[in-house]
Amino acid sequence: MRLVLAHQGGWDEILLVVGPIAILGGLLWLANRRADRLGDNVD
Repeated sequence: MRLVLAHQGGWDEILLVVGPIAILGGLLWLANRRADRLGDNVD
C-alpha cells in the first residue's frame, strides 16, 4: 500500500499545486462578486 500511495504517476503532485490555486481563485472570485454587490448598493 505504501508503494501505491508514494507515486501515482504525477496526478497527485498536480493536485498539490492546482488545489491551492483553485481555492485561492475561488475565494478571490467570491470577494470580487461581494465587492461588486456592495459597490452597487452605495449609489
